[in-house]
Amino acid sequence: MERMYRVLGFWTGIFAVMFYLGHMHETSLIFFGQTGFFILLSYLKLSERMYIYVFGAYLTIFFAGFTYWTTFMMVPGAGGH
Repeated sequence: MERMYRVLGFWTGIFAVMFYLGHMHETSLIFFGQTGFFILLSYLKLSERMYIYVFGAYLTIFFAGFTYWTTFMMVPGAGGH
């Protein structure tokens, strides 16, 4: 299970680099933070059940934050097209 957290760290690192190259610096910092979190967590040698609990908590926090952001912070139709 710890290998999957290293895989998550790898992919969030790739996304962080791409966001940075796309001049989206705030988003890249968020993804660099997630990369560090996943890589650090992968070396803690937790039980498989604990890894699942941590991932469930991560998803809960992400979806709550994403829902808040899209509902209250985004401006509808502000794409600039």
